[in-house]
Amino acid sequence: MQLDATVYVAGHRGLVGSAIWRRLEAAGHTRLIGASSSELDLRDRDATFAFLAEHRPEVVIDAAARVGGILANRDHPTEFLSDNLRIQVNLMDAALDVRTPRLLFLGSSCIYPKYAEQPIRESSLLTGELEPTNDAYAIAKIAGIMQVQAVRRQYGLPWISAMPTNLYGPNDNFDLTSSHVLPALIRRFHDAKVAGAPEVVLWGSGTPRREFLHVDDLADACLHLLETYDEPEPINVGVGEDVTIQELASLVARVVGYEGAIGNDLSKPDGTPRKLLDVSRLQALGWKPTIDLSDGVAATYAWYLEHAV
Repeated sequence: MQLDATVYVAGHRGLVGSAIWRRLEAAGHTRLIGASSSELDLRDRDATFAFLAEHRPEVVIDAAARVGGILANRDHPTEFLSDNLRIQVNLMDAALDVRTPRLLFLGSSCIYPKYAEQPIRESSLLTGELEPTNDAYAIAKIAGIMQVQAVRRQYGLPWISAMPTNLYGPNDNFDLTSSHVLPALIRRFHDAKVAGAPEVVLWGSGTPRREFLHVDDLADACLHLLETYDEPEPINVGVGEDVTIQELASLVARVVGYEGAIGNDLSKPDGTPRKLLDVSRLQALGWKPTIDLSDGVAATYAWYLEHAV
């Protein structure tokens, strides 16, 4: 990408969008466009078309989405499906209307079947049933992939889609009712330490395995993909290693300094047993992550103490 290209980062104040914005600035990009949800509601089709027509970006990075953890996805599937479909369709239709040359759509590893062979290859898409606790969100993201592929087929534009694994880092959501597992653990162990609670109880058995990528690594991968990748198939973005939820909880407890017990509530769902991405295609393009999980958790906790407590 040219450093003076007009780049619109949709969702630029969120976890992913803010990291991409920081990375673009660090790379020397000078014409970045962002709009908060109060300034532009991407669910509003007319407003989205007007915004893209006004700015006519040369690159669109779609990091805008309604996101949440297992509890939020389970309790609000209607909103997760409807909001994300409208955000994607409006943004991509508007980008197509002004013939945006380059677009990166960011999905999620939850698009893959619940029992996909591990590590999960991109070819596993649509080969089995989804995890029921986040199937509405997954269907929306699958539709986004299909729209990117349809635009490529019909109009020949070099749009691409990438599927990140579980993300964490600065600007994450630490609300206990809507957050993902890692920020939720940071919040819970911090609160337990402050309160002197004797035990923190985890949802489920603690045996499911998950992969975690620092959002700054994802941002770096996004820029790399915009420079090097031009295929219709989505490409996985991850670290290629995973840990159990129990191991993750122990790591967070050490970082936070919580010394109480860690229990398990077996009445709560585990979700997908394992979700590790095959990142061989991304590695073949010359990219690997640089932030170790323990270092990333420590940095994220430091950010939480400074900004969210």
